Amino acid sequence: MELSTRAIQFSLHKPKIVTAIMLVFTLVVGAFIVKVHVDTDPENMLSEHEPVRVFHDQTKKEFGLYDVVVLGVVNEHNPDGVFNPETLQRVFTLSKFAATLADPEDPERRVVSRDIIAPDNVDNILQAGLGQVRFEWLMKEPPKTREEALKIRDYALSNPLLKGTMVSEDGKALGIYLPITKKDFAHSVAEKLKEKIAEIGAGDDEFHITGLPVAEDTFGKEMFIQMAVSAPLAMLMIFLLMLFFFRNLQLIIAPMIIAVCTVIVTMGMLIGTGHTLHIMSSMIPIFIMPIAVVDSVHILSEFFDAYQQRKNRKETLIYVMGDLFKPMFFTSLTSAAGFLSLAFTPIPPVQAFGIFVALGILLAWLLTIVFVPAYIMMMNEESLENFGVDTTDASHENSFLNRHLRWIGKTSSGKPWLVIGVNIGIMIVGVVGIFMIKVNDNPVKWFKKSHEIRVADRVLNSHFGGTYEAYLILAGNVQEMTVAQAAEQLKEKLQSILPGSPAILNSAMEDIAQVITDSKSVQGLKDALAQLWNIELDNAPEDDDTVYDSWGKALDSLGGIGAQKEVFKRPDVLRYISDFQEHLAQKGDVGKSNTVADVVKKVHMELFEGDPERFAIPDTVNAVAQTLISFQNSHKPDDLWHLVTPDYTKANLWLQLRSGDNLDMERVIEDVEQYFAANPPPVELSHDWAGLTYINVVWQEKMVTGMMESFLSSFAVVFLMMTFLFRSPTWGLLAMVPLTFTIGFIYGFIGLIGKDYDMPVAVLSSLALGLAVDFAIHFLQRTRMTMAKTGDWGEAIRDMFDDPARAILRNIIVIAIGFTPLLLAPLVPYQTVGVFLATIMLYSGMATLWILPALLTVMKDWVFKKELKAFGEKAEG
Repeated sequence: MELSTRAIQFSLHKPKIVTAIMLVFTLVVGAFIVKVHVDTDPENMLSEHEPVRVFHDQTKKEFGLYDVVVLGVVNEHNPDGVFNPETLQRVFTLSKFAATLADPEDPERRVVSRDIIAPDNVDNILQAGLGQVRFEWLMKEPPKTREEALKIRDYALSNPLLKGTMVSEDGKALGIYLPITKKDFAHSVAEKLKEKIAEIGAGDDEFHITGLPVAEDTFGKEMFIQMAVSAPLAMLMIFLLMLFFFRNLQLIIAPMIIAVCTVIVTMGMLIGTGHTLHIMSSMIPIFIMPIAVVDSVHILSEFFDAYQQRKNRKETLIYVMGDLFKPMFFTSLTSAAGFLSLAFTPIPPVQAFGIFVALGILLAWLLTIVFVPAYIMMMNEESLENFGVDTTDASHENSFLNRHLRWIGKTSSGKPWLVIGVNIGIMIVGVVGIFMIKVNDNPVKWFKKSHEIRVADRVLNSHFGGTYEAYLILAGNVQEMTVAQAAEQLKEKLQSILPGSPAILNSAMEDIAQVITDSKSVQGLKDALAQLWNIELDNAPEDDDTVYDSWGKALDSLGGIGAQKEVFKRPDVLRYISDFQEHLAQKGDVGKSNTVADVVKKVHMELFEGDPERFAIPDTVNAVAQTLISFQNSHKPDDLWHLVTPDYTKANLWLQLRSGDNLDMERVIEDVEQYFAANPPPVELSHDWAGLTYINVVWQEKMVTGMMESFLSSFAVVFLMMTFLFRSPTWGLLAMVPLTFTIGFIYGFIGLIGKDYDMPVAVLSSLALGLAVDFAIHFLQRTRMTMAKTGDWGEAIRDMFDDPARAILRNIIVIAIGFTPLLLAPLVPYQTVGVFLATIMLYSGMATLWILPALLTVMKDWVFKKELKAFGEKAEG
């Protein structure tokens, strides 16, 4: 006796034991779910050891950077915008409140109060006479008059570090940037701010909260709600549809029990093995449920149609399971193979998703073949008295479902070339659409357009330079100078700046020759010469300005010697960065950039009594150093180290983008590469990227590449499995036809309508593989069995478009309509899965019922040789 037969016989004879084992196993494994740990950080799409993550973490530590929650205030009603006493009072209150936010259970999760960017926590840089600047808080206390409020606006707009970042250019909006120590604290910060806003009142102001950390953390919280709401609603819809088809409340509970048990055990295994509940793994129940129900519907459909002929549960089940065991086993294997291929992608959460969906599919198959027969055997025989009774009615034969199935069968077999031609045409259009696909993702777009996070994103990015952050890190590759190299460079510099003072030039050259032999370092050389030339400066005749100026220039020239390693003090390098910022602004994708060059220009202007013409990079290293020293007298001197390292060998160009779409970030990356190639920097600079917006680009690219490779490999594996199942490469290829056409249609449609190829869409290819092949296997296997029995293609096609086609169509309807509740979800990935799950079911089912009969009609004399031979031998015997 085969293993399959023994398993079914055990279920038929020991139904209570089977049920008890299943329930105990479900409860034991499901108990691990209480240990769930949610992780919605897209960063974790990449391995901890991925170079981009390592560099990102290193950059955050090196420059003291944190992930940021953005609280935006907009006032379109007041003629002065947000710069009125009432609004600024609210801003002041919220800023002070935000500075106190911390998790009482984990003090490490907090707002970094010192680094908040808000009017009360940033400096106003003011001139204090020639050569001096002073620093005072931009808004030490809320203004009491309109004049005071407008003065704050004017000061903020005059600071390039604040204009476009903290305050909009039109004065209608103001942003408070709240750095947080951990991204998973973002949602809590947002909720606390909402409570405070409700407490103080909004008046004419609009408050918006956004930022990638908020979007990611909020998605995690709402994801749980969707798991608790959408999945049960989908199950309810499936339940009602099966009740409509099979009209036996007690019987259709079995598939529901299987789906629930499969989901619980799969999630229990996921969490029990130490995996976090990620964005991807949150969708495991949604992917498992349709596949878990599909096999049950096949069994119930066949049982529904065969029961009245036998009037015996056991005989009917043995008959049904005999026909369905092999197709169900292979469809489960192929579906599992499709998802298991995701284990070879370079993205850990996708790997876990693929592995556990595959395990869930196999578990669903096992539970289906052992529990459904056991459940039916435990039912009261009287409850099946009228089950399937309408299969003998004439009304049933003429029902809407059956009439259309017969029409499909007649058309596909009667006009095969027309059917094939139409579908090839659809496929060609699909291929065109595939080439139009745009790979793009943005965590903020995981929410529907009306969601408060999407609204905040639109409003604030229309006012500010951008709420999406990327960091371009420049590093100087200049080697340390030797004393001899420094002396030569100094001689060249003196010759260029003292051509009109030959006596002083010769004296300076002699001094260099004198001290070079005793100098052990470049700094020693500079110190010795500075001492000599300061004496010359002091001894210069009071009435001889030329001598005084010449020795002054000689002293200034020392500042740039040996400072080559301090790349980002060099005027030429800072001017290069400033020009680069202007280039990015003209391109448009970068709304605002902040660099050390902005600090130098602003302080330099104020050192010259606020002269706008002095808003520029000074000409010497010494002058640059003076601006930086002056800035460090501010209330927050450490702010400088967010933009440059203390040794001035690395600089951080903080770029603000108005969009977090991968396509926009990729354009910025391309612009940067083209600019550096066309405009080489004055010294050798290396560059690299950090920031969440950039990391999203990297994992998206890896995901798309990985998904493509895994799909192609699983396509090949499934083809080999089909060839093995049917013992024929030809039949293996036929089984792949509905899948190929479904993929072509689905992804062509995505390209044609301009839908972004994002995370949910990428993983749906695996679901398409599983479901499309499921229908094909059932249809082809049953067709071969029917042909071996009838020996006539016309009779076989009529039989195929009775019970088998009806089972496929019922599955299509149950799953396609059953998951429509997902369309009501506020989370776009769930909506996407709902739409494309229904589309995959409809098209793969229709492709099976239309294309396969047409191909088999054309190829019948070739592909059915074995079946016709078996029929002939049977007839002769």
